[in-house]
Amino acid sequence: MSHTAHIRSHRKPRRSASTLAVRAGVAGGVLGTLAVAGASGSANAAEPVTQTLELPTLTADLAAQAAQTADATEQAAANYQLQAERDAAAAKAAKQAKADLAEAKKKAAQAKKRAEEAARKEAARASRTAERTTLSTTAGTEAGTSTSTSTSTSTSTATGSAAAVISFVKAQVGKAYVSGATGPSAYDCSGLVQTAFKQVGISLPRVSQDQSTAGTQVSLSNLQPGDILYWGSAGSAYHVAVYVGDGMFVGAQNPSTGVVERPLSYDPPTGAVRVL
Repeated sequence: MSHTAHIRSHRKPRRSASTLAVRAGVAGGVLGTLAVAGASGSANAAEPVTQTLELPTLTADLAAQAAQTADATEQAAANYQLQAERDAAAAKAAKQAKADLAEAKKKAAQAKKRAEEAARKEAARASRTAERTTLSTTAGTEAGTSTSTSTSTSTSTATGSAAAVISFVKAQVGKAYVSGATGPSAYDCSGLVQTAFKQVGISLPRVSQDQSTAGTQVSLSNLQPGDILYWGSAGSAYHVAVYVGDGMFVGAQNPSTGVVERPLSYDPPTGAVRVL
């Protein structure tokens, strides 16, 4: 036996062909994978990839919630509109109420003014009634049988300027009484007297207070046609008229009667003045 027969060989044993083939295939696959990865990496480096995200599709629940939200929004808008219309109606009603209140106050003030005017006229009428009583008593004491004398005086015939004055005032009978008026369609008491005497060139003061002192004071028992009659005190008379004879006078009495011709007994005067 050789001396080397029991010494193991230092050479590696040969691999089988099948093992080599498997290893070659694995290596080739790895290299192919690396090549693909490299190519992909090169492509990515050359042109960036854009990623697209898809939104989720609305489900039936989401659609129902959206519809409910829309309905709620529409209802809120309708409520706001209704409230705005109510506010506008309330503002309009308040404005109308304010206008109605102002109109009511205006009418109340007018009614109060008319009532005060009526009360003033009534007071003046009562005063004239009282003065009439006093005048009747005084006339009876002073004149005694002055009735016949007055009748005799009142039947005297007016001539000249007195006749012209009397003719004028009688022509105005039936016309309206308007405070402050001096003709030709309406008069107040002093306006009628002033205009009548103006016809004969005599200028009298405008108001009854001044007309009651414009001439010579005469007794009621000695009246002549054309004398100015007054009611109240001389200098503060509240009414005047013209004596036309036969126990009659013509005057613008009040808004109810206008210009009238009346007997002295209808409303006896306080005094008289003569300017003719």
